[in-house]
Amino acid sequence: MSDQPDIVVLRQGTEGLSMGSYAETLRERLPDREVALARTPAEERELVPRARVVTGITVDEAQIADADHLELFACTFAGTDHVPVEALADRGVAVTNAGGIHAPGIAEQSIANMLVFARRLHEGWRRKSNAEWRHFQSYEFTGSTVTVIGLGSIGQHVVDRLEGFDVETIGVRYTPSKGGPTDEVVGFEEDAIHDALSRSDYVVIACPLNDLTRGLIGEAELATLPPHAVVVNAARGGIVDTDALVSALRSSGLRGAALDVTDPEPLPADHPLWDLENCLITPHTGGHTPKHWDRLADIVADNVAALDSGGDPADLRNLVAAPDDGN
Repeated sequence: MSDQPDIVVLRQGTEGLSMGSYAETLRERLPDREVALARTPAEERELVPRARVVTGITVDEAQIADADHLELFACTFAGTDHVPVEALADRGVAVTNAGGIHAPGIAEQSIANMLVFARRLHEGWRRKSNAEWRHFQSYEFTGSTVTVIGLGSIGQHVVDRLEGFDVETIGVRYTPSKGGPTDEVVGFEEDAIHDALSRSDYVVIACPLNDLTRGLIGEAELATLPPHAVVVNAARGGIVDTDALVSALRSSGLRGAALDVTDPEPLPADHPLWDLENCLITPHTGGHTPKHWDRLADIVADNVAALDSGGDPADLRNLVAAPDDGN
């Protein structure tokens, strides 16, 4: 190992995936670069100060205090609230994230959940568990109106996969004037949200959790939805008022919900959502994919090439924060 490794992969894994596999994938993408895997805290303390690029869930501020060669921290999560972004930027280090690499899987799962409710497959599974050969009625997804809240990477992947289903789509985004891939685009204003919800058969939540979206789907919004509507939350649990959702599901104010995220999370074993047959729950697995490291390594490799070419750090893929140039 050289005194100055090009890329250091930190030891803490994500989603049950091996960081050793991530390091190997980076070596395949960057065969002319030295990729070092820090397997212990001591190795992290030794390697990070000498690295040009560090990648992992987060990095300790103490470790970057003497990292004079560091140009990029590549977070392996989409969210970076836990990363010392300002400290890194102040030291001239760009910060990127893993945004978008989970989008295909999350979109596929969102489509699958809508189809489950459309064809009432969950009722078929229930009858199978009871060995009941009894017919039941289903719906058609064709002709439905699907509202997608958030037209970022996940929302766009959902809309792409809705092509061919012959459904109407409404997109909700912060700047509706930009348009989008949906048949109609509206903003987050209260009147616009309620108008979209009133016309929706399915609602897919694919927006970030922030001050604007926290509790976005509450008692009033659930009341606006038609009773036959289905809510699919593929984003963050805090966007939906859990108590209001439970009430709507219990009172037939809502046909169903499919939740890959919950509030609280993990969902306690005694929570009423577990007992509702019209609520499908998965333990935040929508983004799991065997292509996780491949997609992330592609982003990191492209950014290393951009740094090598002397490009503007502001043009890096998945940039969260550009380095502070001191001006």
